[in-house]
Amino acid sequence: MVAETGRRESVAGGAAGVRSAEYRAGGDGREGASRTGRPRVTSRAALERLGFELFARQGFDATTVDDIAAAAGIGRRTFFRYFASKNDLVWGDFEDQLLRLEHLLAATDPAAPMMDALRGAVVEFNRFDPAVVPWHRQRMTLILRVPTLQADSTVRYTTWRALVTEFAARRMGLSVSDLMPRLLGHAALAACIAAYEHWLTDEEASLGALLDQAVRQLAVGFDGVTMRGL
Repeated sequence: MVAETGRRESVAGGAAGVRSAEYRAGGDGREGASRTGRPRVTSRAALERLGFELFARQGFDATTVDDIAAAAGIGRRTFFRYFASKNDLVWGDFEDQLLRLEHLLAATDPAAPMMDALRGAVVEFNRFDPAVVPWHRQRMTLILRVPTLQADSTVRYTTWRALVTEFAARRMGLSVSDLMPRLLGHAALAACIAAYEHWLTDEEASLGALLDQAVRQLAVGFDGVTMRGL
């Protein structure tokens, strides 16, 4: 939400699509174009982009690691040097991006209201270069709608939620094991996922505006909200 920015986007990588005309796959000395006529892939970002192209054409479940490796002109062993699994390819460098979220939260103004600070960090964390947005949309469509990836997302989002819980605990002067920081961590994650799900249904919507609105509403609560309140 990940992803994923600049900004460099973890999902498809700001450098995605960059391919080289020469590549040594698995140390076997092969060079030049692959059997598909593509230059062999030489970076994680380029391999992500190729994987996403295959997922769009064949579907995530129907695309295998062998399919991606063959299209990239590399061996299966080489694929696993870049990614531990097909799921990892979809998530990109999510763990590295979480470090950015941690830094954004740590850099918030201590004098700012907690929810304002959280909202600003979340919106900034999810700010992407317009050229990357279509790839980010495809990534999030896979993450939120493919059943085989939803179980994986539960594990990965635990870390995202923990960062927000720790931030809330610091602001509240409480332990991370207390109810209120835990509640905010879970609620903030739910708000962001809701914003992303809405964004995926409306190509004209602004992701930043939806995240801003979702966290603002979380801050004020839902008492008095009517059917037309949002």
